[in-house]
Amino acid sequence: MISPRAFHAALAAEGVDFLAGVPDSLLKEFCAYVDAALPPEGHVIAANEGTAVGLAAGHHLATGSLPLVYLQNSGLGNTVNPILSLADPEVYALPMIVMVGWRGAPGVKDEPQHVKQGRVTPALLDAMELPYRALDGDPEAAAEAAAWACRTARETSAPVVLLVHKGAFAKAEEKRPARDIPDTMLTREAAIRLITGTLPAGATIVATTGMISRELYESRGALGQDRSGDFLTVGSMGHASQIALGIARARPGAQVVCLDGDGAALMHLGGMATVGTSATGDLLHVVLNNGAHDSVGGQPTVAQQIALTGIARACGYDAVEGPVEAEADIRAQVDRLAQAPGRRFLEVRVRPGSRADLGRPKESPAENKAQFIARLRG
Repeated sequence: MISPRAFHAALAAEGVDFLAGVPDSLLKEFCAYVDAALPPEGHVIAANEGTAVGLAAGHHLATGSLPLVYLQNSGLGNTVNPILSLADPEVYALPMIVMVGWRGAPGVKDEPQHVKQGRVTPALLDAMELPYRALDGDPEAAAEAAAWACRTARETSAPVVLLVHKGAFAKAEEKRPARDIPDTMLTREAAIRLITGTLPAGATIVATTGMISRELYESRGALGQDRSGDFLTVGSMGHASQIALGIARARPGAQVVCLDGDGAALMHLGGMATVGTSATGDLLHVVLNNGAHDSVGGQPTVAQQIALTGIARACGYDAVEGPVEAEADIRAQVDRLAQAPGRRFLEVRVRPGSRADLGRPKESPAENKAQFIARLRG
Protein backbone atom coordinates (compact mmCIF):
# COMPACT_ATOMS: atom_id res chain seq x y z
CA MET A 1 0.00 0.00 0.00
CA ILE A 2 1.04 3.60 -0.57
CA SER A 3 2.17 5.68 2.37
CA PRO A 4 0.31 9.02 2.31
CA ARG A 5 3.40 10.74 3.75
CA ALA A 6 5.74 9.18 1.19
CA PHE A 7 3.42 9.92 -1.70
CA HIS A 8 3.04 13.54 -0.67
CA ALA A 9 6.82 13.76 -0.28
CA ALA A 10 7.22 12.40 -3.83
CA LEU A 11 4.85 15.07 -5.13
CA ALA A 12 6.56 17.80 -3.11
CA ALA A 13 9.95 16.72 -4.48
CA GLU A 14 8.53 17.31 -7.96
CA GLY A 15 7.42 20.82 -7.00
CA VAL A 16 3.78 20.30 -5.99
CA ASP A 17 3.25 22.88 -3.23
CA PHE A 18 -0.52 23.42 -3.11
CA LEU A 19 -3.45 21.01 -2.82
CA ALA A 20 -7.19 21.64 -3.06
CA GLY A 21 -10.11 19.29 -3.38
CA VAL A 22 -13.23 17.58 -2.10
CA PRO A 23 -12.59 14.56 0.17
CA ASP A 24 -13.25 11.06 -1.13
CA SER A 25 -13.53 7.78 0.76
CA LEU A 26 -10.88 6.13 -1.47
CA LEU A 27 -8.52 9.03 -0.81
CA LYS A 28 -9.49 9.55 2.84
CA GLU A 29 -6.14 8.50 4.30
CA PHE A 30 -4.22 10.78 1.93
CA CYS A 31 -6.73 13.57 2.60
CA ALA A 32 -6.42 13.05 6.36
CA TYR A 33 -2.64 13.26 6.14
CA VAL A 34 -2.45 16.47 4.10
CA ASP A 35 -5.19 18.06 6.22
CA ALA A 36 -3.08 17.44 9.32
CA ALA A 37 0.41 17.96 7.91
CA LEU A 38 0.09 20.95 5.59
CA PRO A 39 -0.21 24.60 6.63
CA PRO A 40 -3.38 26.51 5.67
CA GLU A 41 -1.60 28.20 2.75
CA GLY A 42 -0.76 24.80 1.29
CA HIS A 43 -4.16 23.09 1.41
CA VAL A 44 -7.83 23.99 0.97
CA ILE A 45 -10.84 21.69 1.32
CA ALA A 46 -12.98 23.20 -1.42
CA ALA A 47 -16.75 23.56 -1.54
CA ASN A 48 -16.89 21.62 -4.80
CA GLU A 49 -14.54 20.10 -7.33
CA GLY A 50 -14.86 22.91 -9.86
CA THR A 51 -13.84 25.50 -7.29
CA ALA A 52 -10.81 23.34 -6.45
CA VAL A 53 -9.72 23.57 -10.10
CA GLY A 54 -10.19 27.34 -9.89
CA LEU A 55 -8.06 27.53 -6.74
CA ALA A 56 -5.35 25.46 -8.40
CA ALA A 57 -5.46 27.67 -11.48
CA GLY A 58 -5.07 30.81 -9.40
CA HIS A 59 -2.18 29.32 -7.46
CA HIS A 60 -0.32 28.43 -10.64
CA LEU A 61 -0.95 31.86 -12.16
CA ALA A 62 0.44 33.54 -9.04
CA THR A 63 3.43 31.27 -8.42
CA GLY A 64 4.21 29.24 -11.52
CA SER A 65 4.32 26.11 -9.37
CA LEU A 66 2.38 22.91 -9.84
CA PRO A 67 -0.87 22.36 -7.84
CA LEU A 68 -2.82 19.17 -7.17
CA VAL A 69 -6.61 18.81 -7.16
CA TYR A 70 -8.18 15.74 -5.50
CA LEU A 71 -11.71 14.41 -5.86
CA GLN A 72 -13.94 11.38 -6.29
CA ASN A 73 -14.79 10.41 -9.87
CA SER A 74 -18.44 11.24 -9.17
CA GLY A 75 -17.23 14.84 -8.91
CA LEU A 76 -15.59 14.86 -12.33
CA GLY A 77 -18.70 16.49 -13.75
CA ASN A 78 -18.07 19.57 -11.62
CA THR A 79 -14.58 19.85 -13.12
CA VAL A 80 -15.43 19.48 -16.80
CA ASN A 81 -16.13 23.15 -17.43
CA PRO A 82 -13.11 24.65 -15.63
CA ILE A 83 -10.75 21.99 -16.97
CA LEU A 84 -11.86 22.33 -20.59
CA SER A 85 -12.61 26.06 -20.70
CA LEU A 86 -9.90 27.30 -18.33
CA ALA A 87 -7.00 24.90 -17.80
CA ASP A 88 -7.00 23.22 -21.22
CA PRO A 89 -3.90 23.88 -23.40
CA GLU A 90 -6.18 25.36 -26.08
CA VAL A 91 -7.32 28.04 -23.64
CA TYR A 92 -5.02 29.15 -20.78
CA ALA A 93 -2.78 26.04 -20.65
CA LEU A 94 -2.61 25.63 -16.87
CA PRO A 95 -0.74 22.55 -15.60
CA MET A 96 -2.06 20.66 -12.59
CA ILE A 97 -2.30 17.14 -11.20
CA VAL A 98 -5.85 15.82 -10.77
CA MET A 99 -5.98 12.86 -8.38
CA VAL A 100 -9.25 10.96 -8.67
CA GLY A 101 -10.66 8.24 -6.44
CA TRP A 102 -11.97 5.57 -8.82
CA ARG A 103 -15.26 4.52 -7.23
CA GLY A 104 -17.05 1.78 -9.16
CA ALA A 105 -13.96 0.62 -11.03
CA PRO A 106 -14.80 -2.40 -13.22
CA GLY A 107 -14.65 -5.61 -11.22
CA VAL A 108 -15.00 -3.83 -7.85
CA LYS A 109 -18.36 -4.12 -6.05
CA ASP A 110 -19.75 -0.68 -5.21
CA GLU A 111 -22.95 1.22 -4.56
CA PRO A 112 -25.45 1.65 -7.44
CA GLN A 113 -24.67 5.32 -8.01
CA HIS A 114 -20.99 4.53 -8.57
CA VAL A 115 -21.25 1.60 -10.98
CA LYS A 116 -21.82 3.44 -14.26
CA GLN A 117 -19.68 6.39 -13.16
CA GLY A 118 -16.81 3.98 -12.55
CA ARG A 119 -17.32 2.17 -15.82
CA VAL A 120 -17.27 5.32 -17.95
CA THR A 121 -14.52 7.18 -16.06
CA PRO A 122 -11.69 6.20 -18.45
CA ALA A 123 -13.85 7.03 -21.47
CA LEU A 124 -14.73 10.41 -19.93
CA LEU A 125 -11.05 11.19 -19.38
CA ASP A 126 -10.29 10.10 -22.95
CA ALA A 127 -13.06 12.35 -24.27
CA MET A 128 -11.56 15.26 -22.31
CA GLU A 129 -8.15 14.32 -23.78
CA LEU A 130 -6.62 14.02 -20.32
CA PRO A 131 -3.66 11.65 -19.97
CA TYR A 132 -3.95 9.36 -16.94
CA ARG A 133 -2.38 6.51 -15.02
CA ALA A 134 -3.87 4.31 -12.32
CA LEU A 135 -2.47 3.74 -8.81
CA ASP A 136 -3.15 0.30 -7.38
CA GLY A 137 -1.19 0.40 -4.12
CA ASP A 138 2.33 -0.38 -5.37
CA PRO A 139 4.57 2.22 -3.65
CA GLU A 140 7.30 2.20 -6.32
CA ALA A 141 4.78 2.47 -9.15
CA ALA A 142 3.05 5.30 -7.28
CA ALA A 143 6.28 7.29 -6.95
CA GLU A 144 7.01 6.75 -10.63
CA ALA A 145 3.45 7.79 -11.56
CA ALA A 146 3.80 10.96 -9.47
CA ALA A 147 7.00 11.85 -11.33
CA TRP A 148 5.35 11.07 -14.69
CA ALA A 149 2.29 13.17 -13.89
CA CYS A 150 4.33 16.18 -12.80
CA ARG A 151 6.64 15.93 -15.80
CA THR A 152 3.74 15.51 -18.25
CA ALA A 153 1.73 18.36 -16.76
CA ARG A 154 4.66 20.72 -17.17
CA GLU A 155 5.56 19.53 -20.66
CA THR A 156 1.99 19.87 -21.94
CA SER A 157 0.92 22.81 -19.74
CA ALA A 158 -2.27 20.89 -19.01
CA PRO A 159 -4.04 18.81 -16.36
CA VAL A 160 -2.89 15.22 -15.89
CA VAL A 161 -4.89 12.59 -13.98
CA LEU A 162 -3.91 9.94 -11.44
CA LEU A 163 -6.73 7.41 -10.95
CA VAL A 164 -6.62 5.79 -7.50
CA HIS A 165 -8.02 2.31 -6.92
CA LYS A 166 -9.78 1.26 -3.74
CA GLY A 167 -7.36 0.28 -0.99
CA ALA A 168 -4.35 1.94 -2.59
CA PHE A 169 -3.46 4.14 0.40
CA ALA A 170 -2.26 2.92 3.78
CA LYS A 171 -3.32 4.58 7.05
CA ALA A 172 -2.45 8.24 7.40
CA GLU A 173 0.67 8.86 9.46
CA GLU A 174 -0.84 12.07 10.84
CA LYS A 175 -4.43 13.07 11.48
CA ARG A 176 -6.07 16.24 12.72
CA PRO A 177 -7.01 15.95 16.43
CA ALA A 178 -10.69 15.23 17.02
CA ARG A 179 -12.82 18.24 17.92
CA ASP A 180 -14.16 18.59 21.45
CA ILE A 181 -17.89 17.91 21.22
CA PRO A 182 -20.30 18.46 24.13
CA ASP A 183 -21.71 15.21 25.46
CA THR A 184 -25.18 16.72 25.28
CA MET A 185 -25.07 17.21 21.51
CA LEU A 186 -27.26 14.76 19.59
CA THR A 187 -25.94 12.38 16.98
CA ARG A 188 -27.20 13.05 13.49
CA GLU A 189 -29.19 9.81 13.54
CA ALA A 190 -30.91 10.81 16.80
CA ALA A 191 -31.71 14.22 15.33
CA ILE A 192 -33.20 12.57 12.23
CA ARG A 193 -35.44 10.37 14.40
CA LEU A 194 -36.52 13.43 16.35
CA ILE A 195 -37.28 15.42 13.20
CA THR A 196 -39.20 12.65 11.42
CA GLY A 197 -41.11 11.91 14.62
CA THR A 198 -42.16 15.55 14.87
CA LEU A 199 -43.13 16.06 11.23
CA PRO A 200 -46.70 15.38 10.05
CA ALA A 201 -47.17 11.74 9.10
CA GLY A 202 -47.83 12.60 5.46
CA ALA A 203 -44.65 14.63 4.93
CA THR A 204 -42.57 13.97 1.84
CA ILE A 205 -38.85 13.82 2.63
CA VAL A 206 -35.93 14.21 0.24
CA ALA A 207 -32.69 13.15 1.95
CA THR A 208 -29.26 14.09 0.69
CA THR A 209 -26.59 11.59 -0.30
CA GLY A 210 -24.40 9.72 2.15
CA MET A 211 -25.01 9.14 5.83
CA ILE A 212 -28.23 11.17 6.03
CA SER A 213 -30.09 8.95 3.57
CA ARG A 214 -28.71 5.82 5.25
CA GLU A 215 -29.65 7.03 8.72
CA LEU A 216 -33.13 8.06 7.60
CA TYR A 217 -33.62 4.59 6.13
CA GLU A 218 -32.36 2.89 9.29
CA SER A 219 -34.44 5.12 11.55
CA ARG A 220 -37.63 4.35 9.66
CA GLY A 221 -36.96 0.64 10.03
CA ALA A 222 -36.12 0.86 13.72
CA LEU A 223 -39.31 2.80 14.43
CA GLY A 224 -41.50 0.71 12.13
CA GLN A 225 -42.34 3.78 10.02
CA ASP A 226 -43.41 3.89 6.38
CA ARG A 227 -40.51 4.60 4.01
CA SER A 228 -42.58 5.23 0.88
CA GLY A 229 -42.59 9.01 1.35
CA ASP A 230 -38.78 9.21 1.46
CA PHE A 231 -36.64 9.89 -1.59
CA LEU A 232 -33.05 8.81 -0.89
CA THR A 233 -30.70 10.86 -3.04
CA VAL A 234 -27.91 8.27 -3.10
CA GLY A 235 -25.76 10.34 -5.49
CA SER A 236 -25.90 13.83 -6.96
CA MET A 237 -24.32 15.53 -3.94
CA GLY A 238 -25.56 19.06 -3.32
CA HIS A 239 -28.76 18.79 -5.36
CA ALA A 240 -31.26 17.40 -2.83
CA SER A 241 -32.72 20.83 -2.05
CA GLN A 242 -33.46 21.38 -5.74
CA ILE A 243 -35.12 17.98 -6.06
CA ALA A 244 -37.26 18.88 -3.06
CA LEU A 245 -38.08 22.31 -4.49
CA GLY A 246 -39.06 20.76 -7.82
CA ILE A 247 -41.48 18.45 -6.00
CA ALA A 248 -42.86 21.28 -3.84
CA ARG A 249 -43.48 23.54 -6.83
CA ALA A 250 -45.29 20.76 -8.70
CA ARG A 251 -47.38 19.76 -5.66
CA PRO A 252 -48.86 22.95 -4.16
CA GLY A 253 -49.84 22.51 -0.54
CA ALA A 254 -47.80 19.34 -0.03
CA GLN A 255 -45.55 19.18 3.04
CA VAL A 256 -42.09 18.71 1.50
CA VAL A 257 -38.94 18.49 3.61
CA CYS A 258 -35.28 18.37 2.53
CA LEU A 259 -32.85 16.76 4.97
CA ASP A 260 -29.54 18.24 3.84
CA GLY A 261 -25.96 18.00 5.03
CA ASP A 262 -23.56 20.86 5.58
CA GLY A 263 -21.04 19.60 3.01
CA ALA A 264 -23.80 19.07 0.47
CA ALA A 265 -25.34 22.48 1.12
CA LEU A 266 -21.95 24.16 0.70
CA MET A 267 -21.19 22.27 -2.50
CA HIS A 268 -23.93 24.06 -4.44
CA LEU A 269 -24.74 26.96 -2.15
CA GLY A 270 -26.45 28.83 -4.99
CA GLY A 271 -29.32 26.38 -4.65
CA MET A 272 -30.37 28.25 -1.52
CA ALA A 273 -30.90 31.37 -3.62
CA THR A 274 -33.16 29.40 -5.95
CA VAL A 275 -35.18 28.07 -3.00
CA GLY A 276 -35.41 31.41 -1.24
CA THR A 277 -36.55 33.33 -4.30
CA SER A 278 -39.01 30.70 -5.55
CA ALA A 279 -42.48 32.17 -5.93
CA THR A 280 -44.21 28.85 -5.20
CA GLY A 281 -43.72 25.63 -3.27
CA ASP A 282 -43.94 24.88 0.45
CA LEU A 283 -40.54 23.52 1.49
CA LEU A 284 -38.82 23.01 4.84
CA HIS A 285 -35.06 22.90 4.23
CA VAL A 286 -33.23 21.36 7.21
CA VAL A 287 -29.43 21.37 7.24
CA LEU A 288 -27.90 18.88 9.68
CA ASN A 289 -24.59 20.60 10.36
CA ASN A 290 -21.79 18.59 11.98
CA GLY A 291 -18.96 20.51 10.32
CA ALA A 292 -17.62 17.41 8.59
CA HIS A 293 -17.63 15.39 5.38
CA ASP A 294 -18.78 12.36 7.37
CA SER A 295 -19.42 9.98 4.48
CA VAL A 296 -15.86 10.11 3.16
CA GLY A 297 -13.67 10.24 6.24
CA GLY A 298 -14.79 13.08 8.48
CA GLN A 299 -12.65 15.84 7.00
CA PRO A 300 -13.82 19.29 8.16
CA THR A 301 -16.15 21.66 6.34
CA VAL A 302 -16.39 25.39 7.02
CA ALA A 303 -20.11 25.21 7.75
CA GLN A 304 -19.73 25.94 11.45
CA GLN A 305 -17.47 28.91 10.73
CA ILE A 306 -20.08 30.75 8.67
CA ALA A 307 -23.69 31.80 9.21
CA LEU A 308 -25.85 29.42 7.19
CA THR A 309 -28.93 31.06 8.69
CA GLY A 310 -27.65 34.47 7.63
CA ILE A 311 -27.20 33.16 4.08
CA ALA A 312 -30.72 31.72 4.12
CA ARG A 313 -32.18 35.07 5.24
CA ALA A 314 -30.24 36.90 2.55
CA CYS A 315 -31.51 34.40 -0.04
CA GLY A 316 -35.11 35.24 0.84
CA TYR A 317 -36.42 32.25 2.80
CA ASP A 318 -39.76 33.12 4.39
CA ALA A 319 -38.71 31.85 7.83
CA VAL A 320 -35.27 31.02 9.19
CA GLU A 321 -34.35 29.43 12.52
CA GLY A 322 -31.24 28.10 14.19
CA PRO A 323 -28.71 26.95 14.78
CA VAL A 324 -30.39 24.71 17.36
CA GLU A 325 -28.98 21.60 19.03
CA ALA A 326 -31.04 20.87 22.16
CA GLU A 327 -33.73 18.22 21.74
CA ALA A 328 -36.55 20.49 22.95
CA ASP A 329 -35.48 23.31 20.63
CA ILE A 330 -35.26 21.02 17.61
CA ARG A 331 -38.71 19.60 18.27
CA ALA A 332 -40.24 23.04 18.84
CA GLN A 333 -38.76 24.55 15.68
CA VAL A 334 -39.64 21.59 13.46
CA ASP A 335 -43.20 21.63 14.79
CA ARG A 336 -43.54 25.38 14.22
CA LEU A 337 -41.91 25.48 10.79
CA ALA A 338 -43.79 22.40 9.58
CA GLN A 339 -47.02 24.34 10.00
CA ALA A 340 -45.81 27.51 8.29
CA PRO A 341 -46.20 28.23 4.56
CA GLY A 342 -43.50 29.11 2.05
CA ARG A 343 -39.81 28.32 2.02
CA ARG A 344 -38.41 27.74 5.53
CA PHE A 345 -34.88 27.01 6.72
CA LEU A 346 -33.65 25.30 9.88
CA GLU A 347 -30.04 24.64 10.89
CA VAL A 348 -29.54 21.80 13.37
CA ARG A 349 -26.10 21.27 14.92
CA VAL A 350 -25.23 17.61 15.49
CA ARG A 351 -22.26 15.47 16.48
CA PRO A 352 -19.85 14.27 13.78
CA GLY A 353 -19.57 10.54 13.20
CA SER A 354 -21.97 7.67 12.72
CA ARG A 355 -22.54 4.12 13.91
CA ALA A 356 -19.94 1.62 12.73
CA ASP A 357 -22.73 -0.86 11.93
CA LEU A 358 -24.88 1.60 9.98
CA GLY A 359 -26.64 -0.27 7.20
CA ARG A 360 -27.53 0.65 3.64
CA PRO A 361 -30.88 0.62 1.85
CA LYS A 362 -31.90 -2.87 0.77
CA GLU A 363 -34.05 -1.60 -2.09
CA SER A 364 -32.49 -0.44 -5.35
CA PRO A 365 -32.81 3.20 -6.46
CA ALA A 366 -35.42 2.07 -9.00
CA GLU A 367 -37.48 0.41 -6.26
CA ASN A 368 -37.19 3.50 -4.03
CA LYS A 369 -38.33 5.67 -6.95
CA ALA A 370 -41.32 3.42 -7.72
CA GLN A 371 -42.52 3.42 -4.09
CA PHE A 372 -41.97 7.15 -3.78
CA ILE A 373 -43.86 8.00 -6.96
CA ALA A 374 -46.75 5.69 -6.08
CA ARG A 375 -47.26 7.55 -2.80
CA LEU A 376 -46.54 11.02 -4.15
CA ARG A 377 -48.91 10.72 -7.09
CA GLY A 378 -51.45 8.43 -5.44
